[in-house]
Amino acid sequence: MKPLVFRPRLLDTAKGYRREDFAADLSAGITVGVVALPLAMAFGIASGVKPEAGIFTAIIAGFLISALGGSKVQIGGPAGAFVALLYAIVERYGVANLLIATAMAGVLMFGMGALRMGQLIRYIPVSIVTGFTSGIAVIIAMQQLKDFLGLSIPKMPANFFSQLGALWDHLHTVNWSALWLGVASLAVVVLWPKSYKPNHATWRRWMARVPGTIAVLVAGVVAVSVFGLQVDTIGTRFGGIPQGLPPFALPAFEWQTAQNLVGPTISIALLGAIESLLCARVADGMIGDRHDPNQELMAQGVANVVAPFFGGIAATGTIARTVTNVRTGARTPVAGMIHAATLLAIVLVLAPLARDIPMASLAAILLFVAWNMGDWSAFARLRRFSLNYRTIMLSTFALTVVFDITVAVEVGLVLASLFFIARVSGLTRVD
Repeated sequence: MKPLVFRPRLLDTAKGYRREDFAADLSAGITVGVVALPLAMAFGIASGVKPEAGIFTAIIAGFLISALGGSKVQIGGPAGAFVALLYAIVERYGVANLLIATAMAGVLMFGMGALRMGQLIRYIPVSIVTGFTSGIAVIIAMQQLKDFLGLSIPKMPANFFSQLGALWDHLHTVNWSALWLGVASLAVVVLWPKSYKPNHATWRRWMARVPGTIAVLVAGVVAVSVFGLQVDTIGTRFGGIPQGLPPFALPAFEWQTAQNLVGPTISIALLGAIESLLCARVADGMIGDRHDPNQELMAQGVANVVAPFFGGIAATGTIARTVTNVRTGARTPVAGMIHAATLLAIVLVLAPLARDIPMASLAAILLFVAWNMGDWSAFARLRRFSLNYRTIMLSTFALTVVFDITVAVEVGLVLASLFFIARVSGLTRVD
């Protein structure tokens, strides 16, 4: 086995780094930082913690993943893939134990990278990945219906069927102001120009440079503060967002409790590894590069160990923010570090304005994220796939929705292994 080599991609890109490179990275980093703000808050809330936990994760873990990672352009932070898993952990074990499980998962991820296991992630069948990502999308959408409709549900349960029951039982408590605000916010996010061509009008080019999610947040704040809409906001639910980073603090650790977190720890580590390396491969295809999967896993490990000590949650590579980073001209990991610095500057300056951000607007953003997250076209093409592929994908999808992602991935891997054994035995003859 080759010896451990810890060499961030930042060191390689530093050679011959020019002023033009910094200008490109600066523009991309600021853009991604603005895009990441609403997503970080929304993912934090959807994971069962306060919105600032998502922002702190994007700042601290995002900086470390870019500075220490094996990809030139990958952006790290809280991700939609973690939402269902983290929400279930918070419901069962509490926020303090979520931080402990995240730190332990970081140690495990670093060990996976140090043992050069990054190459093994590519052997996880696509059917499993499609199944659990689409299942997570359904769970995210289910959790957001409460705020989207403005229902008076004290706390959404973690179980799928319990969520259906809670939504049905409280359907008569719809807040029509929240519903119309949510519908309008969703329409803006969907219809907002995502790109432009040289022959487009000036107004369209300007609008395409502003993320639709930011436009939704600004419009929501205006609707609440100017028109006095009686809807739930970050201020009414969480008391706002602190203006600065929290101090370094050790989570309350008990060995007896930590022993019960083995399953959640492994789940966070595996999901983070899969998501980050899939994201890095997408980035490679866009820029014609090749990342170092083992270095990326070690960077993810360091980020997930450090972030919980500042109140952060699990982090991984994020496809939407990474794609935005590439499309806005990022050239090196410096862009990802600037993205984290941009988020920090926004928190230091604009945190008081976050009090009036409506929960319905954040729910609309997450509904849009959930729709883009699921590979719904794969379900439409099911007839073209083999019986084994369909069985694995649908089983993983159903188990993710009904139970949890840990059970789904475990069963999916077992089914894939059994089908592989059956196929090999059917093709093998011994004389």
